[in-house]
Amino acid sequence: MRSLREIFAERKEKIAQYVPAETQVVHQRVIAELRSQGLAANALAAGEKAPPFTLPDQNAKPICSDDLLSRGRLVVCFFRGRWDPFCCGQLEAMNQIVSAIQDAGGSLVAISPQTVKQSFFMADQHRLGFPVLSDKGNAVARQFRLVYRVPDEQQAIYRRAFINLPFTNGDESWELPIPATYFLNRDATILYRSANEDYTERPEPAEILDRLR
Repeated sequence: MRSLREIFAERKEKIAQYVPAETQVVHQRVIAELRSQGLAANALAAGEKAPPFTLPDQNAKPICSDDLLSRGRLVVCFFRGRWDPFCCGQLEAMNQIVSAIQDAGGSLVAISPQTVKQSFFMADQHRLGFPVLSDKGNAVARQFRLVYRVPDEQQAIYRRAFINLPFTNGDESWELPIPATYFLNRDATILYRSANEDYTERPEPAEILDRLR
């Protein structure tokens, strides 16, 4: 299995080749602004308790974190949406280790603000073997202190690329979570956190699995 770093390197190379330079500058400026605000640094961190949540999966079935934690430890991936190739790459890579996570006594869920319908399309297209949860209005992501509003200049870029967040997420907020991966102990204590304002950087699945074991 290729590393996520290798997969992302290929996608970054394509972006550098095909995305206009001025568009790339805007995305980098937004990342820099979010970093200056300390968004990732202020997210829930190791040692803190994760809030309980109940969210619908891709089949509209309610999934409760307390139920999952009663059976073992929990890996939670916050992602932006199925329109983001880096989010798709991460979840495809995590999908490769679902069985190993379960064998180690854990569970995996992924959370985004997209609608249940969008989560269904994503899970079906990428054949994901874990719950893809819809966090309407970023209610849970907000409790993890991950949420930001997409700046106007980036909104314009997304609209030109037919990334319609109001449609995808079912609200007009233009809010997203920064990508973040959490590993929770059975009492909901956070054992590990990886949060990054740069959506092109995610932790390696093998690293998550090593921590779970």
